[in-house]
Amino acid sequence: MKSSSQKSFLITFILAIIGFIVMQLLFSSIQVSAPLALAVGILIGGFTVTLASSSQPSSDKAEVATKTLYVGNLPYKANEGVVRELFAQQGQVFSVRLLKDKNTGKRRGFGFVEMAEKDADKAISQLNDLEFQQRTLKVRAAKQKQFNDEEESTSNLG
Repeated sequence: MKSSSQKSFLITFILAIIGFIVMQLLFSSIQVSAPLALAVGILIGGFTVTLASSSQPSSDKAEVATKTLYVGNLPYKANEGVVRELFAQQGQVFSVRLLKDKNTGKRRGFGFVEMAEKDADKAISQLNDLEFQQRTLKVRAAKQKQFNDEEESTSNLG
């Protein structure tokens, strides 16, 4: 099956040809150049495709609700790929972020995994307290980071 951009291009091309023919027929008494008629057809086709695609809800871009999980007590040698692999066994994983120390660049032993919300609770129940590379993982729903104006202004001073 063709992608939506290929479909849009094909529809635009067909509408351009139709626009060219219509322009030639309507303005046969007036000398309209072929390139001008084709350009008008492309503009009409592009405009029509844009309107048609914006008015229809796209099922390809269905939004999936996500949930961010905190993963603690990770082995320091674990990387994003290994953690992604572990969590992918429980469901759809969108991102993995393992935090590093700013000064040394070494991993800090914890991170965050963004998963499909429907799979997150299963991952928590299956992976919390799991022995992973000789460490006992701590997995739970991540708390939302909240800033107030005072914290932001003092953190910007340093």
